[in-house]
Amino acid sequence: MTTTADRFGSALTWARTNGPRAGLEIAVNFALPFVVYRATRDQLGDVYALMAASAPPLLWSILEFVRRRRIDALSLLVLAGIVLSLIAFIGGGGVRFLQLREQLVGAVIGLVFLGSAAIGKPLIYELARASIRRDAGGQVGWFEALRDDPRFRRVMMLMTLSWGVALVASSAACGALVFALSIKSYLIVSPIIGYSALGAMSAWSFWYARRRIAPLREEAERAADASRP
Repeated sequence: MTTTADRFGSALTWARTNGPRAGLEIAVNFALPFVVYRATRDQLGDVYALMAASAPPLLWSILEFVRRRRIDALSLLVLAGIVLSLIAFIGGGGVRFLQLREQLVGAVIGLVFLGSAAIGKPLIYELARASIRRDAGGQVGWFEALRDDPRFRRVMMLMTLSWGVALVASSAACGALVFALSIKSYLIVSPIIGYSALGAMSAWSFWYARRRIAPLREEAERAADASRP
């Protein structure tokens, strides 16, 4: 049985391993854009200062994509986000429309999740398989073996729908704030909403997957052991 001390130890280990990287990612995607905007607004104006502020997160995403050097469903989703973000800055319009186009990136990705669920091919399955292959050295046989299990498919469908709704809702909320907040306030509030939504969905997905998928894996492994001579 897992004790409180075990949970605390696991959390501490995670913090030591991932804390510096998480801090750097928050700095690049949250603090640095605000600093860049404040530093360049007087010289460049609102539109170009906002474009300059968006450069650090975009460059970070590109570097991360290049560093992984693998093409799978997860990498393709990241690449799609990068391409959509670049497209969002093409064209005219004022600063508000620029902010709205940027929010369309998350909305489009959310609609992709919902569309994959609508056609019966939940995207979360492909993303989870890519993540397991990357973390477990390609040992995804147990995961793929569950693909036709109705209970497993329901889990994948619910997780895909949940991510799609969360991404669309987060983008819609930030889109509404474009017209309610100043640019400086928006640069602070928008990432908080976005990261809170992603953090909450990631935590829920981890908990839900452990609760629903782990028993299915154990059941499949017991059946496989029983079938061996």
